[in-house]
Amino acid sequence: MAADARQLDRLFEVIAARKGADAASSYTAKLFSKGVPACAQKLGEEAVETVIAAMAGDAKGAISESADLLYHWLVLIAALGLDPADVYAELERREGRSGLDEKAARAER
Repeated sequence: MAADARQLDRLFEVIAARKGADAASSYTAKLFSKGVPACAQKLGEEAVETVIAAMAGDAKGAISESADLLYHWLVLIAALGLDPADVYAELERREGRSGLDEKAARAER
């Protein structure tokens, strides 16, 4: 099986299956047991680590930290009761629209 973005959907299925599991049984279940704020904080930490690796020019580190970032993003999405498809739909809605136009439209809200 080739590595591609479908891996995110497969990983999300595993993550979602851990929701409500015993916190001692998996790291993911432990994150869920701490609630949305802890999941969000962990995502933030991983984002910072990704930025640090990128700023240091550490390509291997940036790849590893990006994987951690995506995993923790999926955990947060699941903790919020959302699905990655919700985010994909928002990206699709924005497709073909200038980033500057998108930012201007959000400022109008």
